[in-house]
Amino acid sequence: MNRRPQPTRLRGPVAVRSLAMAALLLVPAAALAQEADVETITQLTRLIRWGGVLTSLGLIVAVWILLKFLDAFVEGLSRRFADRRMTFHKIATFLQFFLYVGTGIATLMLSFRLDNRVLAVVGGTVAVSVGFAVKDLVASFVAGITIMLDRPFQVGDRVSFGGQYGDIRAIGLRSVRMQTLDDNIVTIPNNKFLSDITSCGNYGALDMQVVMDFLIGVDQDVEQAQRIVHEAALSSLYVFLPKPIRVNVANVIEANYVAVRLRLRAYVLDTQYENAFVTDVNLRVLPAFRAAGIQPPAVLHRSLDGTAVEETSA
Repeated sequence: MNRRPQPTRLRGPVAVRSLAMAALLLVPAAALAQEADVETITQLTRLIRWGGVLTSLGLIVAVWILLKFLDAFVEGLSRRFADRRMTFHKIATFLQFFLYVGTGIATLMLSFRLDNRVLAVVGGTVAVSVGFAVKDLVASFVAGITIMLDRPFQVGDRVSFGGQYGDIRAIGLRSVRMQTLDDNIVTIPNNKFLSDITSCGNYGALDMQVVMDFLIGVDQDVEQAQRIVHEAALSSLYVFLPKPIRVNVANVIEANYVAVRLRLRAYVLDTQYENAFVTDVNLRVLPAFRAAGIQPPAVLHRSLDGTAVEETSA
């Protein structure tokens, strides 16, 4: 009978010698890698100017105090000269932007020894790693510069963005801060504004158009209701008279009711009085409607003689 050939097996001494040779080959490679890491760290520590780091910290604290003083100064001027509020905020935004950029450059120059060797090190693996870590921050920084140059909105503007509505309080290098009408501060990264739609109500002006809807029944005196709404807006303390007041009329279906919609378009003299303007006009219109017998929308049943009988009100 033919026997199957058996695989060759390493004897004990031979296997031990092979493992020892492999270990001798791997140890120098690991040692070289460790030495390379230590050398890289040593080079990085040599790039830092430790005295400059302390100076940079002092500079950052000084700029932070200056920014706080600038904010308080601008707010004081805005309250004293309300008609120039937007201008003061624009100037403050540009000053803050240049202070941020200048402080960043000065901190970099004071804290590191920048030469060809430094640029070579930074251009390697360290730059790639840091780039991945701060890519969103860099994107927001570039978007902040774009917002400052393109100016889709300005500080003080009333803006609608991403379901939020309020006043732009600050445009920073990383984000935009918005104060909603509920007095909440919303922080939005700058890069969001590059791809989403932004609606600005006043674009640098104090006045802004406000839209208010009033619904009445289709069988009511529409012309009288239109005059009441127009006079209510005209006599409000918050209306901006240099711009026109319009009351548009249209038939609409609202909650299964056929109604007449009176849409008031008037300008408030300052965006911060928007809610007060809406409240004031409504407080004037609603009692005038009751006094004139103007009713809200209702479901009407028509008889054979053409008369309408009211069944249910909205």
